[in-house]
Amino acid sequence: MKSAYELAMERLNQSEPEIKLTDEQREQLAAIDEKFKAKIAERELFLTDLLKKATMEGDYVELQKLETQKTREISSLKEECEAEKEKIRSGE
Repeated sequence: MKSAYELAMERLNQSEPEIKLTDEQREQLAAIDEKFKAKIAERELFLTDLLKKATMEGDYVELQKLETQKTREISSLKEECEAEKEKIRSGE
């Protein structure tokens, strides 16, 4: 008798078959991950410094704008990363 997990995985594989990646594709995906981790870290450091400065100055309007900007930029970079990785997975 199969567990609910095993049954769910079988159904998932039927609807979306597992994609086989070559070693080259795996390397490309890892390189993309590293590139975007660096970009995200760079933006976080930069914006965190600006957030600290705004906090010290008591500029709460600017603080809110920077928080929004930080969230938006990081989200955008993550989406860009996934888009590039999807191109590799699909073989483009």
